[in-house]
Amino acid sequence: MIPLESKLENEVFAFNELEDKLKGLGFTIGGNWDYNHGYFDYKLDDEVGYTFVRVPFTAYEKEIDQQGSLVTLGEPFLLTHKYQIGLDDHANAGAVGGSFNQFAEPQDPDASIDDKWISIGKTLVEKAESQLLEE
Repeated sequence: MIPLESKLENEVFAFNELEDKLKGLGFTIGGNWDYNHGYFDYKLDDEVGYTFVRVPFTAYEKEIDQQGSLVTLGEPFLLTHKYQIGLDDHANAGAVGGSFNQFAEPQDPDASIDDKWISIGKTLVEKAESQLLEE
């Protein structure tokens, strides 16, 4: 994980407007969101694993799924996950276990990040800052 210094950190936004603006830049809400926190993700690469620019958010006022909710942004960062090729040694067999444990554990959940993604990540954060702060 590599932190990306940003003017967005600690800024408060209306969640729906924030989502619309970041989606316009290519960000999506990560699948691991909850009613009080989550991440906007921009996938940079998926060749050997997944490399993302992540912008964390936390509920500030109301839960995320409620009309008029406000969120505070955290410090953006780059993250790479390298996934195992082949079978997961820790997978559970059986119908019930398989329905809950369908995905392999990451081979390296905090893999090294190529320098080219660092400069691209910084540029994406700058674009987000321009979109969100300079209106």
